[in-house]
Amino acid sequence: MNRQQLIEQIRTKKSFLCVGLDTDLKKIPQHLLEDEDPIFAFNKAIIDATAPYCVSYKPNLAFYEAFGIKGMISFEKTIKYLQENYPNHFIIADAKRGDIGNTSSMYARTFFEEYGIHSITVAPYMGEDSVSPFLAYEGKWVILLALTSNKGSHDFQLTEDPQGERLFEKVLRKSQEWGNDENMMYVVGATQGRMCEDIRKIVPNHFLLVPGVGAQGGSLQEVCKYGMNKDCGLLVNSSRGIIYASNGTDFAEVAAQKAKELQEEMGDSVIVEFLHGKILLMYA
Repeated sequence: MNRQQLIEQIRTKKSFLCVGLDTDLKKIPQHLLEDEDPIFAFNKAIIDATAPYCVSYKPNLAFYEAFGIKGMISFEKTIKYLQENYPNHFIIADAKRGDIGNTSSMYARTFFEEYGIHSITVAPYMGEDSVSPFLAYEGKWVILLALTSNKGSHDFQLTEDPQGERLFEKVLRKSQEWGNDENMMYVVGATQGRMCEDIRKIVPNHFLLVPGVGAQGGSLQEVCKYGMNKDCGLLVNSSRGIIYASNGTDFAEVAAQKAKELQEEMGDSVIVEFLHGKILLMYA
């Protein structure tokens, strides 16, 4: 999926919502545990319920790898189900890969060739040769970790060099030598919403993947105020706040309602930013 296709989906759906599929057997409704594949049964129900309100899905690999081969079979079934039934939804493998060149090449081959996924999250710590193998695939995306919302982000990401440049700013600037806004996005935690203003000074046109809205306490309004650009430029992820909103037999219906509420809030936020002159032709 290329940039223009993603933008068109956002306009058509009037949404920039990404639903995180962080499926934990300890948290899903108990009646699903009787299913032959409870992880896939849960994912399928969540996808069918929320698809009208989102443009993207983000399965977190850790939640599948934790169950060994069975978990990876559930992951593969989930990806195939999305590709066959919702081909216009943008799929993100939240894998946070990044290693020496030949290892990254194998990771890229796994997710882009074997699974046919649109994008993958990548850690930039090892530099250009750990990221470039993913960028070699035309039509695929690298989503580079830039400024995360966890407590430990202060340990490295916000440290400054003698010139006052913070590490996440260096990542943003340097990585633009490797890719562009047609094949690279950045992860920016929603609890860092105000920081989007500084980020947009460096990467005004790139898409930002913004986790942390909902259960983690991130503000959608703040993210929109400081992070939106003329093409929207945001994919806002919500996981627990949607998929675990209920653990009863009505879990899918409640998830749909939570996704719809976020989608409607996104529409309101776009109108506000349009009135402020930031958004051009969104939802036309």
